[in-house]
Amino acid sequence: MKRTILITTFLLCSISAVTVQAASPDWQSYAALLHNHVHAGKVDNIRLNLVDYAAWANDKRWPALLASLRDFDTEKLISRNEKLAFWINTYNILAIKVVIDHAPLKSIRDAGSFFSPVWKKPAGIVAGKTRSLHEVEHKILRSMDEPRIHFAIVCASVSCPDLRLEPYRAITLESQLGNQARLFLNTPGKGMKITENNIYISKIFDWFAEDFAPYGGVDAFIRKYRTETALPTASLSYLDYDWSLNGATKFN
Repeated sequence: MKRTILITTFLLCSISAVTVQAASPDWQSYAALLHNHVHAGKVDNIRLNLVDYAAWANDKRWPALLASLRDFDTEKLISRNEKLAFWINTYNILAIKVVIDHAPLKSIRDAGSFFSPVWKKPAGIVAGKTRSLHEVEHKILRSMDEPRIHFAIVCASVSCPDLRLEPYRAITLESQLGNQARLFLNTPGKGMKITENNIYISKIFDWFAEDFAPYGGVDAFIRKYRTETALPTASLSYLDYDWSLNGATKFN
């Protein structure tokens, strides 16, 4: 009898594990692409992760990754963290796809125009539906009330947060998002810069100020994730946003 109970428990746990794993695509191809084609570097003395878009485009794992997004059933995403992780990864993959599809570019914005911005143009097919970067960011991700997405999604630009060198996953999402916010705010010239009389912060905090209300506002959020125990009292300004591409698109 005990043996039967143990076997039944084992089978139920196994089924449960399979169900959890099925709640996201297999991100192995994405993880390999990040590992092989994203490397630390500098642009105008700003540290960032640079993307080799040409090598990425020519990697045989790239079409397989796009196919996995195209065919994935988003109804399998149950928990909030599953949804957040999936759509953060999806945004970053689609931004890379936009750059590759329109290469060579000096900025992702060159793939659109003033009257037809790149953000609202079709970026790729996800779950059988054509999506834009605007839809993924504003209609899906921002609706989940998690302001740290702004340090996880990467619009292929120098002043954007760094492209993380691993996929986001539901089980590790909390630590990943906290780490991204901390890294961004502690990168001079990108997230925050402190001088004797001024504090300069990313324009992300201006554009999306309302999203930080759950943390008590922008100021409270910054104080949570900066390494200093106390920030100086100073006037607040915004850093210039560099829309230059966060990598190279020179195709042979």
